[in-house]
Amino acid sequence: MLKVGVLGAGHLGKIHLRLLKESEKYDLVGFFDPSEENAKNVAKEFGYTAFNSIEALIDAVEVVDIVTPTLSHFDCAKLAIEKGCHIFIEKPITNTVIEAEAIKTLASQYHIKGQVGHVERFNPAFTAVKDTIANPMFIETHRLAEFNPRGTDVPVVLDLMIHDIDIILSVVKSKVKNVHASGVSVISDTPDIANARIEFENGCVANLTASRISMKNMRKSRFFQKDAYISVNFLSKESEVVKMKDVPEKEDEFAMILQNAEGVKKQIYFENPEVENNNAILDELETFADAIINNTKPVVTLNDGTEALRVAQMIIDCF
Repeated sequence: MLKVGVLGAGHLGKIHLRLLKESEKYDLVGFFDPSEENAKNVAKEFGYTAFNSIEALIDAVEVVDIVTPTLSHFDCAKLAIEKGCHIFIEKPITNTVIEAEAIKTLASQYHIKGQVGHVERFNPAFTAVKDTIANPMFIETHRLAEFNPRGTDVPVVLDLMIHDIDIILSVVKSKVKNVHASGVSVISDTPDIANARIEFENGCVANLTASRISMKNMRKSRFFQKDAYISVNFLSKESEVVKMKDVPEKEDEFAMILQNAEGVKKQIYFENPEVENNNAILDELETFADAIINNTKPVVTLNDGTEALRVAQMIIDCF
């Protein structure tokens, strides 16, 4: 078991603490939270050990789970890496791309493994179809949320859209060519609604919409590729794959068949992959433990987190 400590005991930090305590791959040593009052309350309510300083916690563990506000990610990660600790760091990886690049360099110098908390990579609706997504040429995503004051200190791009940016970058094997975007601040000091169009060198185009002032929640992505359409509902954890194949010699009278102007016929097949229920946060934490123990590449690397932040910043720069 890996000795782990958590930095930050807010809403998400408490979830991480609970799951790490339950995990058979980690030994939860304790946590640090800058709010003395919150630290005392969390320690009293759940029985976790509260440390008096970040340094004291880092000295006591092998893995540091950073669940603090984004502005402090860089400083926390730097301290942990220089002490020889592996780092799991919540998204976005850092506040700036320069900081993210510095973390990557430090981790390489100290031979430290790092994983970024892009949890949607572990959503069972996505994992059920990710191997089916091959060379998509058009992608459309909608991530809409009802208003919640938590997270409004950053633009909706870093709060919500970055989830979809990471998913898109994980399936499009091409460099970003152009980014166009617009954003509107409605209730916050930073944009609450944003739309972005990402163009890739291979011709793929992704259209992303994110809002944190919607009347209902929605987290849907659609991937269009040659002879296939894949839909992923990250919220309801459902997937659908629609494939087109050549019509067999003996046509089924009940089959759905399309014929183009040249007379070419295609038969449409519908598939609903089996989606296994899971705890995505526990999965991301435990796969990171596996990467450390087996000396393998984490599922969401520090470079992945950096590239997602880079594209997010390109979008923000358009506003």
